[in-house]
Amino acid sequence: ADDWILWNGSSTSVNIFVSPQPVEATDDAFWDQFWAHTATSVQDVFALVPAAEIRAVREESPSNLATLCYKAVEKLVQGAESGCHTEKERQIVLNCCRLLTRILPYIFEDPDWRGFFWSTVPGAARGGGDDDDENARPLAELLLLAVTDLLFCPDFTVQSHRRSTVDTAEDIHSIDSCEYIWEAGVGFAHSPQPNYIHDLNRTELLKLLLTCFSEAMYLPPSSDSSNTNPWVQFFCSTENRHALPLFTSLLNVVCAYDPVGYGIPYNHLLFSDYREPLVEVAAQVLIVTLDYDSSTSSSPTVDGTTTGTAMDDVDPPGPDNLFVNYLSRIHREEDFQFILKGVARLLSNPLVQTYLPNSAKKIQFHQELLVLFWKLCDFNKKFLFFVLKSSDVLDILVPILYFLNDARADQSRVGLMHIGVFILLLLSGERNFGVRLNKPYSVRVPMDIPVFTGTHADLLIIVFHKIITSGHQRLQPLFDCLLTIIVNVSPYLKSLSMVAANKLLHLLEAFSTTWFLFSAVQNHHLVFFLLEVFNNIIQYQFDGNSNLIYAVIRKRNVFHQLANLPTDSQSIQKGLQRKKKTPEPVSRTNSQDGVSMEGSHPAAPAEPGTLKTSLAATPGIDKLTEKSQVSEDGTMRSLVPEASQLSPEGNPPAALSDGEPWSGEASHSRRDRRRLSSASSSGQWTPTPDWVMSWKSKLPLQTIMRLLQVLVPQVEKICIDKGLTDESEILKFLQHGTLVGLLPVPHPILIRKYQANSGTAMWFRTYMWGVIYLRNVDPPIWYDTDVKLFEIQRV
Repeated sequence: ADDWILWNGSSTSVNIFVSPQPVEATDDAFWDQFWAHTATSVQDVFALVPAAEIRAVREESPSNLATLCYKAVEKLVQGAESGCHTEKERQIVLNCCRLLTRILPYIFEDPDWRGFFWSTVPGAARGGGDDDDENARPLAELLLLAVTDLLFCPDFTVQSHRRSTVDTAEDIHSIDSCEYIWEAGVGFAHSPQPNYIHDLNRTELLKLLLTCFSEAMYLPPSSDSSNTNPWVQFFCSTENRHALPLFTSLLNVVCAYDPVGYGIPYNHLLFSDYREPLVEVAAQVLIVTLDYDSSTSSSPTVDGTTTGTAMDDVDPPGPDNLFVNYLSRIHREEDFQFILKGVARLLSNPLVQTYLPNSAKKIQFHQELLVLFWKLCDFNKKFLFFVLKSSDVLDILVPILYFLNDARADQSRVGLMHIGVFILLLLSGERNFGVRLNKPYSVRVPMDIPVFTGTHADLLIIVFHKIITSGHQRLQPLFDCLLTIIVNVSPYLKSLSMVAANKLLHLLEAFSTTWFLFSAVQNHHLVFFLLEVFNNIIQYQFDGNSNLIYAVIRKRNVFHQLANLPTDSQSIQKGLQRKKKTPEPVSRTNSQDGVSMEGSHPAAPAEPGTLKTSLAATPGIDKLTEKSQVSEDGTMRSLVPEASQLSPEGNPPAALSDGEPWSGEASHSRRDRRRLSSASSSGQWTPTPDWVMSWKSKLPLQTIMRLLQVLVPQVEKICIDKGLTDESEILKFLQHGTLVGLLPVPHPILIRKYQANSGTAMWFRTYMWGVIYLRNVDPPIWYDTDVKLFEIQRV
């Protein structure tokens, strides 16, 4: 039965039209029923056109579905041509827009239909000339061009510039859309009067664009970066005459948004906010258009050295994707300031919530903002340097640490944990980030961490310690990244607090137990990272770090045990037997956490049944970063990638973000067997004396052993002479001590800088679309369709 749902004049009456044969495209009376109706909303369309009906028509009356899509696009094209001057035309455009948003996912989920929109339509010539087929535009292009025209349609989506109604209406094809940018900010000074009808119309059109771009969700993940999204590719090409004003409008609408409501606390409780849904979908469209694998191409400002005075100066030709190109060429300080302030304001919004509850509207799109911030730093090195030039970077750091700490126990937010850590890894590759961390931390954002007095570096170390010791076990693949960030900043940390120093020693203690070192092939890397942190601080920042030196002296047995780590088979077996029965990574005993901050809530696990989307694997730290050496003048040079110094067997790639339990038993999934590179033929990896020797001999303990050799006798003598048990006296002694000339020659500083690679490009694509899928619930655009890019799972 070729049923197809229609709705006619009355607001919800549903007219099931039984049509055993295809309906002619010329039968306007029949097709007009679909869009002529007035009082509908996108929610009505979703309710009136159920999934089962769309699929039934797709299978049983394919020609009717094809004609419906073609006619709906035709109506959008007509609306764009005419400029939508009447209420009736606007209503038709919005209804077609809603209908296409509803139907497109069902076109994409069927491989036989996927190419449908890229087939040409009779009579739609590119040049508007003759009807020869070579010149005809595919339906997808007609649709995208009509939507972009409609986004700059006076009195529909933008303010008209005409003074009087007597004037003839503006011709949509002669207007310069750069004069109609939606919001002041980058490259545009004039802030148009807010108009909530325009905001609502823009939001509906952008949702349709997002739906067009979502074809990517219906293709399985592939590492092939040539796999470009044809919708995004066309939309971001020179074929789109509105590319620049649209890019600028999206960016400015997001960065100018202030959820407090015109700066007055509690104002959002009085006025309904039409801007937020627009800002949210604008952020989503923006990050999707910027989904571009920078590892395969040289971005125009990779070294941050190109100069110029305007966006369109003679820079090297950038990527074909104009949005990526424009983003990479923003360079005015005031533009950077506007973007950074906007992103920081929005990221800090949940924190403001905590100390002035309900004063501002709580926004939910922080994950999209983090992806946008990542893209800005990745594609525009000048922006990255600007961010690090002042302590403004801390306005990004603190919210990220807040999110990481808050999400650490929640399995549905693994993706958020990853992007936060990736951003900090990217920032930590620059010397300035380490230097900025020395600023005292005085903002008291209620966080579930011990109270401390210190700097932003202390905050970072304490939060990372909390993630490692009390996060859920699927975060284990991030430990390498977390410790790499601490290694990268360690040479610049002037004075760690006692709380942070004890946290670092607690991590070393936990990671250097024999059961942990022997239970997985890459666990010893964590010890190497921590030793490198201590060496950097001792060699380069000894003077201000008496707290850390004191902690090292107190826990000196940990270093001695490492130096005397047994390597014979019997001891290895004994060490493994000592393994905790629970898969807890790090015991929480003997880490004196003390009181948590006032007003904080413990990090909560996900509510059972919470939906989450699966993520692609993240590359191992050796693929994610490349080593650079810092010269004495502070410049960095890349080191030729050698075999990793840490592991003779070469680092296995990090596990999937949905990794396995902590225990060293290799579970039997194919992934794990591939991961444990030195697995024996039985599929079970076992530590051998040779393997332990291979890395034990490289443990960088010389500097610390020398420090202990010099200072321990002196500290013990003070304690005996003065009968001291008071640590403040010892700290005073250590503050005035010096090791000049007593330590080995300082090693060169090694920084592991993030490097773009197709593995992370794929990770970002699956993460970003997973977020967009889960966040679009009203209407639920993709819900229950057959997506292939990720799996939808319940916690």
